Amino acid sequence: MSHNSFGHLFRFTTWGESHGPALGVVVDGCPPNLTVSAEIIQHDLDRRKPGQSRFTTQRKEADEVEILSGVFEDERTGGLKTTGTPIALEIKNTDQRSKDYSDIRDKYRPGHADYTYDQKYGIRDYRGGGRSSARETAARVAAGAVARLVIPDVKIRASLVQMGPYKINYENFSWDEVDNNPFFCADKSAAQSWEPYLDGLRKSGESIGAVIEVVAEGVPAGWGAPVYGKLSADLASAMMSINAVKFVEIGAGMEAASLTGTQNADEMRAGEPAPYFKSNNAGGILGGISNGDPVVVRFAVKPTSSILAIRETVTTQNKNTEIVTKGRHDPCVGIRAVPIGEAMMACVLADHFLRHRGQTGREGPTGF
Repeated sequence: MSHNSFGHLFRFTTWGESHGPALGVVVDGCPPNLTVSAEIIQHDLDRRKPGQSRFTTQRKEADEVEILSGVFEDERTGGLKTTGTPIALEIKNTDQRSKDYSDIRDKYRPGHADYTYDQKYGIRDYRGGGRSSARETAARVAAGAVARLVIPDVKIRASLVQMGPYKINYENFSWDEVDNNPFFCADKSAAQSWEPYLDGLRKSGESIGAVIEVVAEGVPAGWGAPVYGKLSADLASAMMSINAVKFVEIGAGMEAASLTGTQNADEMRAGEPAPYFKSNNAGGILGGISNGDPVVVRFAVKPTSSILAIRETVTTQNKNTEIVTKGRHDPCVGIRAVPIGEAMMACVLADHFLRHRGQTGREGPTGF
């Protein structure tokens, strides 16, 4: 199987399956002499790991990361430093329950990649989907933690902004609230109202989709390229590569189609030390290049396809049958997609930072 790598100068390759002994990632292109530790990476992994509330899968994985290569204990300066060589990270799987999938080994789960995977490769790991499982995203989050070290002046945060038909009120938006509720939601009131809603869906064996907003502040003007290296294109690709994502928008996104040119174009004024924009419909990107405003990306995650309701499907022998997906599943997989979105944003920005520096010899804009 090819296509397990993402990025250019900052590039990562993930490996492992949902029910294998371990999964992990190899990060290539990380600059040397950056201070790193398992604890730094673990912080991000702990936000994504399962079983932290009744609103996520009850699979109990510690998701403890081990650094296997690419670092050195520098006795002169103290601490673990990156060496500039590939950084290999491993995360053991400790709570697999493969027997949960024995009843469906010869059936295709609706909404999953079972059928397409089988048609492409002629073989599939039916235990949780193998490589197509969202379990793979733990490795991405580990890579994202390394990427953040490359761009320490960039602050990347994300929030769940919609669950099913229920949206947050942006007048209540506070980043301080994100880690105070089980939904990573910046609107305290919305998070409180979502609890009984998702409880009802969870108890009935149903699921629901969500929208996540990722914001990167501190990105200077100049990252990206105007044709085939657009920052916006790489961000869209990164978010669309996350399991269950069906839609990505930047800035005003789809809403831009209903605006006039006067309404949509962000007006500019002179400022110190550089011009500024009076609005941010562009989402921090113009012509594929960052403009110095916050980079704003939203993506929509479909409802979890593994539900307890009886569904019609076919067998691997093309015979009609019915299926019930047992096991431990997220009633709203979008919740744990919040730290995953942050990680993919970090990886793209780290890559574009290195690409910009490599082409221009500068880390930021030309100035005035």
